[in-house]
Amino acid sequence: MGIISRLRPALATRLIGLAGRAGAMTTAPNNNRASLQLRTAVTSAIEVPDLTGRDFITLREYSPEEIKFLLWVSADLKTRIKMNGEIFQPLKGKSAALLFQKRSTRTRISTETGIALLGGHPCFLTSSDIHLGVNESIHDSAKVLCRFADIILARVFSNNDLVELGAKSTVPVISGLSDLYHPLQILADFQTLQEHFGDIKGRTISWVGDGNNVLHSFMMAAPKLGCNLQIATPKGFEPDATVTEHAMKLCAEHGTNILMTHDPREAVSKGHVIVTDTWISMGQESEKESKLKIFDGYQVTRKLCQEADSDWVFLHCLPRKPEEVDDDVFYSDRSLVWDEAENRKWTVMAVLLCLLQKYRPLIPAPL
Repeated sequence: MGIISRLRPALATRLIGLAGRAGAMTTAPNNNRASLQLRTAVTSAIEVPDLTGRDFITLREYSPEEIKFLLWVSADLKTRIKMNGEIFQPLKGKSAALLFQKRSTRTRISTETGIALLGGHPCFLTSSDIHLGVNESIHDSAKVLCRFADIILARVFSNNDLVELGAKSTVPVISGLSDLYHPLQILADFQTLQEHFGDIKGRTISWVGDGNNVLHSFMMAAPKLGCNLQIATPKGFEPDATVTEHAMKLCAEHGTNILMTHDPREAVSKGHVIVTDTWISMGQESEKESKLKIFDGYQVTRKLCQEADSDWVFLHCLPRKPEEVDDDVFYSDRSLVWDEAENRKWTVMAVLLCLLQKYRPLIPAPL
């Protein structure tokens, strides 16, 4: 469903006429003004989704328009607060319980600073503070936490814990990462790609590495945004079979392609976005030596990227190890990793805001 099809019907004719007039203008300045007029008119007419009260555990549960909306809100908050220096605190008086079974840099600081910028108060709890499902059942922890906090973000080992937490909590639950998905990371990745490319429909995302939680979230979102996927993993390290089956259905539904291979060169061929991630996840340190042998040949290098599209860019959710991507790529102007890391803040802010109240962005919607 496109933006025009989501407009209030009474405005459709006027906007189509405005679009026609914009197309009739030939000079660049006039085209720019007309385009802005059209986007502003479209923005005011869009019926924005109401996500209040929803959980955010996997992008599988979010429609294409809802994902696009969260990306729009992310860009809006970045513009209002960072670019324009606006003090915008719609969550004043709200609190967030942040449960971290696994340590984190980006997820923790992006969430703590993000909710503070919006006027809310973060309360950080580690496994030393709350023994989720150990000293107290997840059911009981959920019932207690939602009496204290307006929203819960949990970074856990098992996705099943997140699902149970969401089922028992009366306030929204956000995934800060689990063994199966990392949806906040993928929102940040797509915001970064929108900032770089503009329209991302038709772009090809090339994954080289482990079939892990970050890849699973790409597989749940990329087809909905019109992106193709080319995935290379070593044998035995393919993405989850159930996730793969659903991703293939999404590709068929949205007219995109998915390629599964064990050859990094095939995955990178004509790709616009080259992505990798850590090969040794937290808790897998004992597997390091064996994994380094298995993943030999999967390092992202300039030579490998010669197979990619001429305007390829590189993403990595961090922290990065040199065996995953060499310095020549990681620190190059092709690398968007620092923007990608920053956008973790704006995207989690968008999710926090939209799950707690209905919000209409001020900046023009992307067409």
